[in-house]
Amino acid sequence: MTPGPSVVVAERPAAAEPRPYAFPPFRRKRLADGLSIIAVDMPGRPLLTASLVVPGGATEEPADLAGATVLMARALTEGTEVRDAVALVEAIERLGASLHAEAGWDALSISLDVPAGRFAAALDLVAEVASQPTFPIAEVERLREERLNDILQARADPRRRAEDAFIDTIYAPSSPYHRSSAGVTETVERLDAATSRAELARRFDPARMTLIVGGDLTGLDVEGLVTERFGGWTADPAAALPGPIDATPAASHRRLRVVHRPGSVQTEIRIGHPGAPRRIADFHALSVMSSILGGLFNSRLNRVLREEKGYTYGAHAGFDLRRAAGPFAARAAVDTAVTVPAILETLTVIEGIAGGVTPAELDEARDFLVGVFPLRFETAGAVVGALSGLVIHGLPDDELARYRPAIQAVTADNVAAAAVAHVHPDELAIVLVGDADAFLPELEAAGLGPIEVERDAPAPAAEVDDEER
Repeated sequence: MTPGPSVVVAERPAAAEPRPYAFPPFRRKRLADGLSIIAVDMPGRPLLTASLVVPGGATEEPADLAGATVLMARALTEGTEVRDAVALVEAIERLGASLHAEAGWDALSISLDVPAGRFAAALDLVAEVASQPTFPIAEVERLREERLNDILQARADPRRRAEDAFIDTIYAPSSPYHRSSAGVTETVERLDAATSRAELARRFDPARMTLIVGGDLTGLDVEGLVTERFGGWTADPAAALPGPIDATPAASHRRLRVVHRPGSVQTEIRIGHPGAPRRIADFHALSVMSSILGGLFNSRLNRVLREEKGYTYGAHAGFDLRRAAGPFAARAAVDTAVTVPAILETLTVIEGIAGGVTPAELDEARDFLVGVFPLRFETAGAVVGALSGLVIHGLPDDELARYRPAIQAVTADNVAAAAVAHVHPDELAIVLVGDADAFLPELEAAGLGPIEVERDAPAPAAEVDDEER
Protein backbone atom coordinates (compact mmCIF):
# COMPACT_ATOMS: atom_id res chain seq x y z
CA MET A 1 0.00 0.00 0.00
CA THR A 2 1.34 3.41 -0.94
CA PRO A 3 1.60 5.78 2.01
CA GLY A 4 -0.85 8.69 1.94
CA PRO A 5 0.17 12.32 2.24
CA SER A 6 -0.28 12.24 6.04
CA VAL A 7 2.27 9.46 6.56
CA VAL A 8 5.54 10.66 8.10
CA VAL A 9 8.74 8.68 7.73
CA ALA A 10 9.98 8.02 11.26
CA GLU A 11 13.60 7.27 10.46
CA ARG A 12 16.11 9.13 8.38
CA PRO A 13 17.49 7.06 5.48
CA ALA A 14 20.85 5.52 6.30
CA ALA A 15 23.94 6.62 4.40
CA ALA A 16 25.07 4.24 1.68
CA GLU A 17 28.61 2.93 1.34
CA PRO A 18 30.90 5.48 -0.33
CA ARG A 19 31.42 4.84 -4.02
CA PRO A 20 34.93 3.97 -5.17
CA TYR A 21 36.88 6.96 -6.39
CA ALA A 22 40.45 7.66 -7.42
CA PHE A 23 41.77 11.18 -7.88
CA PRO A 24 42.91 11.57 -11.51
CA PRO A 25 46.59 10.68 -11.99
CA PHE A 26 48.85 13.50 -13.11
CA ARG A 27 52.38 13.88 -14.40
CA ARG A 28 55.04 16.48 -13.66
CA LYS A 29 57.74 17.95 -15.86
CA ARG A 30 60.29 20.73 -15.20
CA LEU A 31 61.50 22.91 -18.08
CA ALA A 32 65.08 24.04 -18.51
CA ASP A 33 64.26 27.51 -17.13
CA GLY A 34 62.87 25.94 -13.94
CA LEU A 35 59.14 26.26 -14.62
CA SER A 36 57.17 23.16 -13.64
CA ILE A 37 54.30 21.62 -15.58
CA ILE A 38 51.57 19.44 -14.10
CA ALA A 39 49.27 17.79 -16.65
CA VAL A 40 46.16 15.83 -15.67
CA ASP A 41 44.24 14.04 -18.42
CA MET A 42 40.48 13.91 -17.86
CA PRO A 43 38.83 12.14 -20.82
CA GLY A 44 35.49 13.58 -21.79
CA ARG A 45 36.23 17.06 -20.42
CA PRO A 46 36.80 19.11 -23.61
CA LEU A 47 36.82 22.40 -21.66
CA LEU A 48 40.38 22.72 -20.42
CA THR A 49 41.58 24.66 -17.42
CA ALA A 50 45.12 25.96 -17.10
CA SER A 51 46.50 27.87 -14.14
CA LEU A 52 49.89 29.49 -13.75
CA VAL A 53 50.52 29.40 -9.99
CA VAL A 54 53.17 31.42 -8.17
CA PRO A 55 53.37 30.63 -4.43
CA GLY A 56 53.79 33.72 -2.28
CA GLY A 57 50.85 36.09 -2.00
CA ALA A 58 49.96 39.12 0.06
CA THR A 59 52.20 38.04 2.93
CA GLU A 60 55.22 38.87 0.75
CA GLU A 61 54.52 42.57 0.27
CA PRO A 62 55.88 45.42 2.44
CA ALA A 63 53.57 46.25 5.34
CA ASP A 64 53.28 49.89 4.29
CA LEU A 65 52.08 48.77 0.83
CA ALA A 66 49.49 46.25 2.00
CA GLY A 67 47.12 45.42 -0.84
CA ALA A 68 49.77 45.79 -3.54
CA THR A 69 49.69 42.11 -4.51
CA VAL A 70 45.92 41.92 -4.90
CA LEU A 71 45.89 45.16 -6.88
CA MET A 72 48.76 43.94 -9.09
CA ALA A 73 46.88 40.71 -9.86
CA ARG A 74 43.74 42.58 -10.83
CA ALA A 75 45.76 44.90 -13.06
CA LEU A 76 47.54 42.13 -14.97
CA THR A 77 44.70 41.83 -17.48
CA GLU A 78 44.34 45.59 -18.02
CA GLY A 79 46.81 45.69 -20.90
CA THR A 80 50.04 44.19 -22.21
CA GLU A 81 52.86 45.24 -24.51
CA VAL A 82 50.91 43.57 -27.35
CA ARG A 83 47.29 44.52 -26.60
CA ASP A 84 45.43 47.09 -24.57
CA ALA A 85 42.66 45.97 -22.21
CA VAL A 86 39.92 46.06 -24.86
CA ALA A 87 41.95 44.16 -27.44
CA LEU A 88 42.87 41.56 -24.81
CA VAL A 89 39.22 40.99 -23.92
CA GLU A 90 38.32 40.69 -27.58
CA ALA A 91 41.09 38.14 -28.18
CA ILE A 92 39.89 36.06 -25.25
CA GLU A 93 36.26 36.20 -26.37
CA ARG A 94 37.12 35.17 -29.94
CA LEU A 95 38.54 31.96 -28.50
CA GLY A 96 35.45 31.29 -26.40
CA ALA A 97 37.74 31.43 -23.39
CA SER A 98 37.88 33.15 -20.03
CA LEU A 99 41.07 34.46 -18.44
CA HIS A 100 41.51 36.04 -15.04
CA ALA A 101 44.23 36.75 -12.53
CA GLU A 102 43.91 36.86 -8.76
CA ALA A 103 46.01 36.85 -5.63
CA GLY A 104 45.36 35.99 -2.02
CA TRP A 105 47.39 35.37 1.08
CA ASP A 106 49.31 32.42 -0.32
CA ALA A 107 49.72 32.77 -4.08
CA LEU A 108 49.27 34.63 -7.33
CA SER A 109 47.51 32.79 -10.15
CA ILE A 110 46.56 33.42 -13.77
CA SER A 111 43.81 31.02 -14.84
CA LEU A 112 42.33 30.08 -18.19
CA ASP A 113 39.27 28.10 -19.31
CA VAL A 114 39.18 27.27 -23.01
CA PRO A 115 37.95 24.58 -25.42
CA ALA A 116 40.70 22.07 -26.12
CA GLY A 117 40.91 22.96 -29.82
CA ARG A 118 41.88 26.55 -28.99
CA PHE A 119 44.26 25.82 -26.15
CA ALA A 120 47.45 26.81 -27.96
CA ALA A 121 46.16 30.26 -28.94
CA ALA A 122 44.78 30.88 -25.46
CA LEU A 123 48.06 29.83 -23.86
CA ASP A 124 49.72 32.66 -25.83
CA LEU A 125 47.52 35.08 -23.90
CA VAL A 126 48.44 33.58 -20.55
CA ALA A 127 52.14 33.98 -21.32
CA GLU A 128 51.53 37.52 -22.56
CA VAL A 129 49.64 38.59 -19.43
CA ALA A 130 52.21 37.01 -17.12
CA SER A 131 55.36 38.34 -18.78
CA GLN A 132 54.35 41.54 -20.59
CA PRO A 133 51.79 43.48 -18.55
CA THR A 134 52.02 47.26 -18.83
CA PHE A 135 50.00 48.27 -15.75
CA PRO A 136 48.44 51.35 -17.41
CA ILE A 137 48.40 54.23 -14.94
CA ALA A 138 44.74 55.10 -15.50
CA GLU A 139 43.60 51.50 -15.04
CA VAL A 140 45.64 50.97 -11.89
CA GLU A 141 44.24 54.18 -10.45
CA ARG A 142 40.71 53.04 -11.28
CA LEU A 143 41.25 49.71 -9.53
CA ARG A 144 42.78 51.48 -6.54
CA GLU A 145 39.74 53.75 -6.23
CA GLU A 146 37.46 50.73 -6.47
CA ARG A 147 39.28 49.18 -3.53
CA LEU A 148 39.07 52.38 -1.49
CA ASN A 149 35.32 52.53 -2.13
CA ASP A 150 35.07 48.86 -1.19
CA ILE A 151 36.71 49.60 2.16
CA LEU A 152 34.09 52.26 2.85
CA GLN A 153 31.33 49.81 1.97
CA ALA A 154 32.86 47.21 4.28
CA ARG A 155 32.53 49.57 7.24
CA ALA A 156 28.81 49.86 6.50
CA ASP A 157 28.33 46.09 6.19
CA PRO A 158 28.07 44.46 9.65
CA ARG A 159 29.37 41.10 8.44
CA ARG A 160 32.46 42.54 6.81
CA ARG A 161 32.98 44.93 9.70
CA ALA A 162 32.93 41.95 12.05
CA GLU A 163 35.47 40.04 9.95
CA ASP A 164 37.84 43.02 9.79
CA ALA A 165 37.53 43.69 13.52
CA PHE A 166 38.01 40.01 14.33
CA ILE A 167 41.31 39.52 12.49
CA ASP A 168 42.55 42.87 13.79
CA THR A 169 41.79 41.62 17.31
CA ILE A 170 43.36 38.16 17.17
CA TYR A 171 46.61 38.94 15.32
CA ALA A 172 49.44 41.20 16.43
CA PRO A 173 50.08 44.35 14.34
CA SER A 174 53.35 42.74 13.16
CA SER A 175 51.38 40.02 11.34
CA PRO A 176 50.01 40.67 7.85
CA TYR A 177 47.01 38.56 8.86
CA HIS A 178 45.71 41.33 11.13
CA ARG A 179 44.24 43.13 8.09
CA SER A 180 42.58 42.27 4.78
CA SER A 181 44.77 40.81 2.05
CA ALA A 182 43.48 43.63 -0.17
CA GLY A 183 44.93 46.27 2.15
CA VAL A 184 43.53 49.12 4.24
CA THR A 185 42.86 52.75 3.38
CA GLU A 186 46.22 54.07 4.58
CA THR A 187 48.20 51.59 2.49
CA VAL A 188 45.98 51.36 -0.60
CA GLU A 189 46.19 55.12 -1.04
CA ARG A 190 49.94 54.70 -1.67
CA LEU A 191 49.58 52.12 -4.43
CA ASP A 192 50.26 52.89 -8.07
CA ALA A 193 51.53 51.32 -11.28
CA ALA A 194 55.09 51.29 -9.95
CA THR A 195 54.15 49.23 -6.91
CA SER A 196 52.32 46.78 -9.17
CA ARG A 197 55.41 46.34 -11.33
CA ALA A 198 57.56 45.86 -8.23
CA GLU A 199 55.28 43.18 -6.80
CA LEU A 200 55.26 41.24 -10.07
CA ALA A 201 59.06 41.51 -10.31
CA ARG A 202 59.36 40.15 -6.79
CA ARG A 203 57.62 36.97 -7.96
CA PHE A 204 58.83 36.67 -11.54
CA ASP A 205 61.07 33.64 -11.38
CA PRO A 206 60.11 30.62 -13.51
CA ALA A 207 61.63 28.34 -10.89
CA ARG A 208 58.84 29.49 -8.53
CA MET A 209 56.09 28.91 -11.09
CA THR A 210 53.95 25.90 -11.94
CA LEU A 211 51.59 25.67 -14.91
CA ILE A 212 48.81 23.17 -14.22
CA VAL A 213 46.71 21.94 -17.14
CA GLY A 214 43.63 19.74 -16.77
CA GLY A 215 40.95 18.35 -19.10
CA ASP A 216 40.80 16.04 -22.09
CA LEU A 217 44.37 16.29 -23.34
CA THR A 218 43.96 13.81 -26.20
CA GLY A 219 46.18 14.88 -29.11
CA LEU A 220 47.73 17.79 -27.23
CA ASP A 221 51.47 18.05 -26.73
CA VAL A 222 51.16 20.00 -23.48
CA GLU A 223 54.87 19.96 -22.73
CA GLY A 224 55.77 21.17 -26.21
CA LEU A 225 53.15 23.95 -26.21
CA VAL A 226 54.24 25.18 -22.79
CA THR A 227 57.94 24.99 -23.65
CA GLU A 228 57.42 27.16 -26.75
CA ARG A 229 55.73 29.91 -24.72
CA PHE A 230 57.31 29.69 -21.27
CA GLY A 231 60.59 27.85 -21.77
CA GLY A 232 62.81 30.87 -22.38
CA TRP A 233 61.86 32.96 -19.35
CA THR A 234 64.50 34.28 -16.97
CA ALA A 235 64.11 35.42 -13.40
CA ASP A 236 63.78 39.13 -12.67
CA PRO A 237 66.75 40.44 -10.66
CA ALA A 238 64.31 41.50 -7.92
CA ALA A 239 62.79 38.01 -7.58
CA ALA A 240 63.09 36.30 -4.21
CA LEU A 241 61.73 33.16 -2.57
CA PRO A 242 58.81 33.46 -0.13
CA GLY A 243 59.97 34.06 3.42
CA PRO A 244 58.55 33.05 6.80
CA ILE A 245 55.12 34.43 7.72
CA ASP A 246 54.47 36.21 11.00
CA ALA A 247 51.23 34.85 12.49
CA THR A 248 51.85 36.13 16.02
CA PRO A 249 48.69 36.24 18.17
CA ALA A 250 47.70 39.60 19.61
CA ALA A 251 47.25 38.05 23.05
CA SER A 252 47.31 34.72 24.88
CA HIS A 253 44.24 35.49 26.97
CA ARG A 254 40.56 36.14 26.34
CA ARG A 255 39.63 39.50 24.79
CA LEU A 256 36.21 41.09 24.25
CA ARG A 257 35.74 43.79 21.63
CA VAL A 258 32.43 45.43 20.74
CA VAL A 259 31.91 47.59 17.66
CA HIS A 260 28.86 49.72 18.40
CA ARG A 261 26.18 50.07 15.70
CA PRO A 262 23.31 52.05 17.19
CA GLY A 263 19.88 50.61 16.50
CA SER A 264 21.15 47.37 14.99
CA VAL A 265 18.56 44.61 15.29
CA GLN A 266 21.20 41.86 15.00
CA THR A 267 24.62 41.21 16.44
CA GLU A 268 27.40 39.70 14.35
CA ILE A 269 29.40 37.34 16.57
CA ARG A 270 32.94 36.15 15.93
CA ILE A 271 34.71 33.98 18.49
CA GLY A 272 38.15 32.50 17.88
CA HIS A 273 41.91 32.83 17.77
CA PRO A 274 44.82 32.13 15.36
CA GLY A 275 44.43 28.52 14.30
CA ALA A 276 46.69 26.23 12.28
CA PRO A 277 48.62 26.17 9.00
CA ARG A 278 47.70 23.71 6.23
CA ARG A 279 50.83 21.63 6.64
CA ILE A 280 50.15 19.81 9.91
CA ALA A 281 50.46 16.12 10.73
CA ASP A 282 46.90 15.89 12.08
CA PHE A 283 45.18 17.60 9.14
CA HIS A 284 42.64 14.81 8.64
CA ALA A 285 41.73 14.63 12.31
CA LEU A 286 41.37 18.41 12.35
CA SER A 287 39.05 18.23 9.33
CA VAL A 288 36.78 15.73 11.06
CA MET A 289 36.84 17.65 14.34
CA SER A 290 36.05 20.93 12.58
CA SER A 291 33.12 19.32 10.76
CA ILE A 292 31.64 18.05 14.01
CA LEU A 293 32.15 21.35 15.78
CA GLY A 294 30.77 23.72 13.16
CA GLY A 295 31.26 22.56 9.59
CA LEU A 296 28.17 20.44 8.96
CA PHE A 297 24.55 21.55 9.00
CA ASN A 298 24.05 19.12 11.88
CA SER A 299 27.22 20.31 13.64
CA ARG A 300 27.18 20.89 17.37
CA LEU A 301 27.23 24.66 17.01
CA ASN A 302 24.43 24.88 14.45
CA ARG A 303 22.36 22.29 16.30
CA VAL A 304 22.51 24.26 19.54
CA LEU A 305 22.22 27.83 18.24
CA ARG A 306 19.74 27.17 15.43
CA GLU A 307 17.79 24.01 16.18
CA GLU A 308 17.64 23.99 19.99
CA LYS A 309 17.74 27.69 20.87
CA GLY A 310 16.45 29.36 17.72
CA TYR A 311 18.99 32.15 18.04
CA THR A 312 20.12 32.23 14.41
CA TYR A 313 19.45 30.99 10.89
CA GLY A 314 22.89 29.40 10.83
CA ALA A 315 26.09 29.14 12.84
CA HIS A 316 29.43 27.87 11.61
CA ALA A 317 32.92 27.25 12.93
CA GLY A 318 36.14 26.20 11.28
CA PHE A 319 39.76 26.81 10.35
CA ASP A 320 41.14 28.89 7.49
CA LEU A 321 44.25 26.83 6.73
CA ARG A 322 46.97 28.94 5.10
CA ARG A 323 50.75 28.70 4.72
CA ALA A 324 50.90 30.01 8.28
CA ALA A 325 48.30 29.81 11.03
CA GLY A 326 45.10 31.28 9.64
CA PRO A 327 42.15 32.12 11.87
CA PHE A 328 39.93 29.67 13.73
CA ALA A 329 36.49 31.23 14.14
CA ALA A 330 32.91 30.54 15.16
CA ARG A 331 30.46 32.80 13.32
CA ALA A 332 26.79 33.66 13.79
CA ALA A 333 24.36 36.55 13.44
CA VAL A 334 21.73 36.65 16.18
CA ASP A 335 18.91 38.91 17.36
CA THR A 336 20.27 41.65 19.60
CA ALA A 337 18.20 40.43 22.55
CA VAL A 338 19.94 37.04 22.63
CA THR A 339 23.49 38.27 22.05
CA VAL A 340 24.88 37.22 25.43
CA PRO A 341 23.08 33.85 25.65
CA ALA A 342 24.38 33.03 22.15
CA ILE A 343 27.92 33.88 23.20
CA LEU A 344 27.68 31.68 26.29
CA GLU A 345 26.27 28.76 24.31
CA THR A 346 29.00 29.12 21.68
CA LEU A 347 31.70 29.10 24.34
CA THR A 348 30.18 25.98 25.88
CA VAL A 349 30.18 24.19 22.54
CA ILE A 350 33.78 25.17 21.77
CA GLU A 351 34.99 24.19 25.24
CA GLY A 352 33.22 20.84 25.00
CA ILE A 353 34.76 19.59 21.77
CA ALA A 354 37.95 18.45 23.52
CA GLY A 355 35.84 16.22 25.77
CA GLY A 356 35.19 13.73 23.00
CA VAL A 357 32.67 12.99 20.28
CA THR A 358 29.98 10.36 19.95
CA PRO A 359 30.20 7.44 17.50
CA ALA A 360 27.26 8.92 15.58
CA GLU A 361 29.00 12.30 15.24
CA LEU A 362 32.23 10.65 14.13
CA ASP A 363 30.48 8.48 11.53
CA GLU A 364 28.45 11.38 10.16
CA ALA A 365 31.48 13.65 9.74
CA ARG A 366 33.67 10.97 8.16
CA ASP A 367 30.88 9.81 5.84
CA PHE A 368 30.21 13.37 4.72
CA LEU A 369 33.86 14.23 4.02
CA VAL A 370 34.49 10.93 2.23
CA GLY A 371 31.23 11.08 0.29
CA VAL A 372 31.48 14.67 -0.90
CA PHE A 373 35.13 14.37 -1.92
CA PRO A 374 34.48 12.99 -5.45
CA LEU A 375 31.76 15.59 -6.04
CA ARG A 376 34.34 18.32 -5.59
CA PHE A 377 36.28 17.18 -8.65
CA GLU A 378 33.76 16.77 -11.45
CA THR A 379 35.28 19.58 -13.54
CA ALA A 380 38.79 20.23 -14.79
CA GLY A 381 38.79 23.56 -12.95
CA ALA A 382 38.19 21.89 -9.61
CA VAL A 383 40.96 19.34 -10.19
CA VAL A 384 43.41 22.04 -11.24
CA GLY A 385 42.44 24.04 -8.16
CA ALA A 386 43.18 21.08 -5.90
CA LEU A 387 46.56 20.55 -7.54
CA SER A 388 47.28 24.25 -7.03
CA GLY A 389 46.88 23.60 -3.33
CA LEU A 390 49.58 20.94 -3.46
CA VAL A 391 51.93 23.39 -5.13
CA ILE A 392 51.19 26.31 -2.82
CA HIS A 393 51.55 24.33 0.39
CA GLY A 394 54.34 22.01 -0.74
CA LEU A 395 52.27 18.87 -0.17
CA PRO A 396 53.24 15.41 -1.48
CA ASP A 397 51.85 14.14 -4.77
CA ASP A 398 49.78 11.43 -3.06
CA GLU A 399 48.00 13.90 -0.74
CA LEU A 400 44.72 13.81 -2.66
CA ALA A 401 44.88 10.10 -3.46
CA ARG A 402 45.13 9.18 0.22
CA TYR A 403 42.58 11.71 1.51
CA ARG A 404 39.59 9.38 1.75
CA PRO A 405 41.41 6.50 3.46
CA ALA A 406 43.01 8.95 5.87
CA ILE A 407 39.65 10.48 6.77
CA GLN A 408 38.09 7.03 7.24
CA ALA A 409 40.93 6.11 9.60
CA VAL A 410 40.31 9.05 11.97
CA THR A 411 39.24 7.88 15.42
CA ALA A 412 37.46 9.59 18.30
CA ASP A 413 40.79 9.79 20.13
CA ASN A 414 42.33 11.52 17.09
CA VAL A 415 39.50 14.07 17.08
CA ALA A 416 39.92 14.79 20.80
CA ALA A 417 43.68 15.18 20.37
CA ALA A 418 43.18 17.59 17.46
CA ALA A 419 40.77 19.64 19.57
CA VAL A 420 43.24 19.87 22.43
CA ALA A 421 46.06 20.81 20.06
CA HIS A 422 44.23 23.45 18.03
CA VAL A 423 41.30 24.84 20.05
CA HIS A 424 42.26 26.96 23.07
CA PRO A 425 39.20 28.19 25.00
CA ASP A 426 41.22 30.42 27.33
CA GLU A 427 42.64 32.34 24.35
CA LEU A 428 39.38 33.00 22.51
CA ALA A 429 38.68 36.53 21.37
CA ILE A 430 35.03 37.57 21.32
CA VAL A 431 34.21 40.24 18.74
CA LEU A 432 30.72 41.68 18.41
CA VAL A 433 29.24 44.15 15.94
CA GLY A 434 25.86 45.40 17.07
CA ASP A 435 23.98 47.76 19.36
CA ALA A 436 26.27 47.81 22.38
CA ASP A 437 23.84 49.87 24.46
CA ALA A 438 21.26 47.10 24.16
CA PHE A 439 23.40 44.21 25.46
CA LEU A 440 26.39 45.75 27.24
CA PRO A 441 24.97 45.54 30.81
CA GLU A 442 24.18 41.84 30.33
CA LEU A 443 27.60 41.23 28.77
CA GLU A 444 29.34 42.89 31.72
CA ALA A 445 27.27 40.81 34.15
CA ALA A 446 28.39 37.61 32.37
CA GLY A 447 31.91 38.23 33.68
CA LEU A 448 33.73 37.09 30.55
CA GLY A 449 36.49 39.67 30.97
CA PRO A 450 37.29 43.32 30.28
CA ILE A 451 35.31 44.77 27.38
CA GLU A 452 36.64 47.19 24.78
CA VAL A 453 33.87 49.22 23.13
CA GLU A 454 34.55 50.94 19.81
CA ARG A 455 32.18 53.76 18.93
CA ASP A 456 32.53 55.46 15.56
CA ALA A 457 32.99 59.19 15.70
CA PRO A 458 29.98 61.07 14.30
CA ALA A 459 30.41 62.47 10.80
CA PRO A 460 31.21 66.20 10.58
CA ALA A 461 28.11 68.33 10.09
CA ALA A 462 29.19 69.25 6.57
CA GLU A 463 29.15 65.55 5.59
CA VAL A 464 25.62 64.85 6.84
CA ASP A 465 23.16 64.36 4.01
CA ASP A 466 20.35 66.90 3.82
CA GLU A 467 17.79 64.11 4.11
CA GLU A 468 19.28 63.13 7.48
CA ARG A 469 18.95 66.61 9.02
